Amino acid sequence: MTTTADHLRNALDGRWRDVKNQVRTELSGEVFRPHYTPNTVIARTKVAEQLKIMAARGAAEDGFKKEHGGNGDVGAAVTQIEMLAMSDLSLMVKAGVQWGLFGGAIENLGTERHHNAYVRKLIDLELLGCFAMTETGHGSDVQSLETTATYDPQTQEFVIDSPTPSSRKDYIGGAAQTARVAAVFAQLITKGEGHGVHCFVVPIRDDAGNDLPGVTTSDCHYKGGLPGVDNGRIQFDQVRIPRENLLNKYADVAEDGTYTSPIENKGRRFFTMLGTLIRGRVTVGGSAGAAARVALDIATRYALERRQFEAPGSENEVLIMDYLVHQRRLFPLIAKSYALQFAQNELVAKCHELQTAENPDAEEQRELESRAAGLKAANTWHATRAIQEAREACGGAGYLAENRLIALKADTDVFTTFEGDNHVLTQLVAKELLTSYADDIKGMSPVEWVRFAANFAGERVLKRTAAQTIMQTIIDTREDNEEEGSLFNRGTQVKMFEDREEYMLASVARRLQSKAKEMSPFEAFNSVQDHVLHTAQAHIDRIILEAFVAGIDACEDEKAREILGLVCDLYALSVIEEDKAWFVEHRFLSTERAKAVTRGINDRCRRLRPHAELLVDGFGIPEQLRYAEMLHPEHIPDADEHQEKDAVSSGTIEPK
Repeated sequence: MTTTADHLRNALDGRWRDVKNQVRTELSGEVFRPHYTPNTVIARTKVAEQLKIMAARGAAEDGFKKEHGGNGDVGAAVTQIEMLAMSDLSLMVKAGVQWGLFGGAIENLGTERHHNAYVRKLIDLELLGCFAMTETGHGSDVQSLETTATYDPQTQEFVIDSPTPSSRKDYIGGAAQTARVAAVFAQLITKGEGHGVHCFVVPIRDDAGNDLPGVTTSDCHYKGGLPGVDNGRIQFDQVRIPRENLLNKYADVAEDGTYTSPIENKGRRFFTMLGTLIRGRVTVGGSAGAAARVALDIATRYALERRQFEAPGSENEVLIMDYLVHQRRLFPLIAKSYALQFAQNELVAKCHELQTAENPDAEEQRELESRAAGLKAANTWHATRAIQEAREACGGAGYLAENRLIALKADTDVFTTFEGDNHVLTQLVAKELLTSYADDIKGMSPVEWVRFAANFAGERVLKRTAAQTIMQTIIDTREDNEEEGSLFNRGTQVKMFEDREEYMLASVARRLQSKAKEMSPFEAFNSVQDHVLHTAQAHIDRIILEAFVAGIDACEDEKAREILGLVCDLYALSVIEEDKAWFVEHRFLSTERAKAVTRGINDRCRRLRPHAELLVDGFGIPEQLRYAEMLHPEHIPDADEHQEKDAVSSGTIEPK
């Protein structure tokens, strides 16, 4: 019999639910049981063994095209790596680096000669690689990387070099120990002319694990988290590689050093190359979301067991989940987890569609990159906040390693940084939105611009991401009347999100145009950067809400749809409450209506209280992966067991 929890889980799982269920089964085995240890030797060894088990069962093949030995199911590949976050984020990162980043660079930037030489080997872990992009001096500004790849026509080789201390490749997953080959991003120079950043296959270690001549690797050692990932550094001193090691899908160098590319513009060529590697950003966001759900699952179940303070007239202490303040701590975060997962499902489907298309549309590709950037930022910031709140909501018990939360907190901390710093990514979203304005306002007089912004800007820019017919039907049912209109009306909520985005976008565009007359473009943009980031956030919030609306519409069970409706209310009202100052300042909310938002959140928390366990059941986290000792009070470790755990953590003995 299919339960309401099953329907919630199926709705959240989306198109690749069968893949998720298969991974759930596999991760429930003892070998994938979460085991926290700060000992990097144990953690790295464990992850290496798990990765081999995954490879043996064909876990990597979905991510590669059929003609290269894979299955060509991009959505399934992203989904599988995302699910690993529920077991061990170190494993998720190692799999993502090997098959997503290193493998993705070989497949998407290389040609047949590279596919034949490397793809099958890297799928089977016969060849371990790393993705050497970030440098000590440049992480976000990849176009300014300093590593050079200078072509020598005499020997028909590229010379890879780290000319400055800041050109050292840094924080590279796999570089410290396991990688034998690196996909190295460097400035291509031939015939004395620079052609921008390109990617090269560079061997860095021999079969015995020793650095090759000219290559110096080192270990980043202890980090804030991810002890199972061997992050390291690489420096090159005039390392020679064959001409054929240039990944040459988008540019090539002939034997005599002549450079050619099907994309003439250097900037467009660079962003086209990076755009093909979008899958990593999509996966990081989804994995952070999965980790947040594990933490909220644990904290919610603890709140349904833990009692504190006697109620007047009762001998029993009160369940902490019965306190409104505790509901307000956890339920809005659970609601956002639901909302983000529906948005992630749409993003993965769009990524799958474009990466399996013969000739993907360039505009749709740009939109995908913007959406991936926005949702990566939203998911990873949410994980940081949700896991911290879950830890605090479990009191001192949440601080014990055996209850999983500190490992989730430590391991996801860096997710806001890698695959794009979140503030930089949020600006990318805003720039994509403003580009739409720029195309329409060139050459307009101030009067024409104001008229355009007032009458057409919203419709020109606001492109609904969910099914247009669903959204329009909902908008048509809105209740805008201050006295009578309900804040629980979905059309009212959607319209408030849309109005905020349109107003912000029009006003930031006007400010930019005004300031551009009196200062340089950089100074103009810099002077409104806070406004730009707020605008992008409003856009991200809106597409997340639209995805939630579409997700409810697709749910087949009436009871599950009803619960999802309450959760969606809570998400929408929580976003409005967090930005209440803006809504009031710009007169989108009266002070009385603003108070009603707070009352509405309290109402939805109370109504969702009976469904607390059901909501986290909907996350579909296997018992094995949400296991926390505090949820099993009958299991109180004795002194001998504590001593054994301490010995395992210190590396004195091998874990069982």
